[in-house]
Amino acid sequence: MKALLIDDERLARNELRRLLAAFPDVEIAGEAANGKQAREQLATLAPDLIFLDVQMPGETGMQLLESLEPPAPHVIFTTAYDEFAVKAFELNALDYLLKPVDPARLAAAIEKLRAKLGAPPTATERPAKLAAEDKVFVREGDRCWFVEVKSIRLLESEGNYTRVHFDTAQPQLFRSLNAMEERLDPKYFFRANRRQIINLAWIDKIEPWFSGGLLVHLKGGAKVELSRRQAQEFREKMSL
Repeated sequence: MKALLIDDERLARNELRRLLAAFPDVEIAGEAANGKQAREQLATLAPDLIFLDVQMPGETGMQLLESLEPPAPHVIFTTAYDEFAVKAFELNALDYLLKPVDPARLAAAIEKLRAKLGAPPTATERPAKLAAEDKVFVREGDRCWFVEVKSIRLLESEGNYTRVHFDTAQPQLFRSLNAMEERLDPKYFFRANRRQIINLAWIDKIEPWFSGGLLVHLKGGAKVELSRRQAQEFREKMSL
């Protein structure tokens, strides 16, 4: 896939080039330092993907993207500011990476693009686990959130979808609980039962439950049952 790097900082473009060297299926076809150069390169190169900075002199990355005629390339924003994330996803950006770009988050964004293009993951790459400090974009209907992973206290299966609990919100994501579990770091999250995953940092108290199980009380009031088998695994994990 052909990629175009659009950023007014040469050092930022160089760093992105260095990181993208780990992805042999991503060909960096060109670079641009502003909106005018970007339009020229877009017309000439017809890239599949653009890495786009938000804050640039003259035309911003948002303004550039809004002005492109469809079909526009897939867009991954790269910026030092997280306040533009919701707007970016409203413009159907594929992902939103904060500078300095984390290699694991970049790998996850590339994997997301491969999935959209129908390309299989490479044998050596797996979708990166989300760190506690990572932020993820969540949308339900017209509502949008940019949420720190560590603030997600509970995930619940609803068929092929997942209900995510954070702050006072409980949006439903169009992904299965198993798919969510693959992205969550087991250092912070635990599969309590077939329907629920809990954030270990949100545990308030634990009490014995039926048939050797445990009842976990989460901060915020939720109660989650662990079967005897899961309770044993939980005890071993937490060294109880």
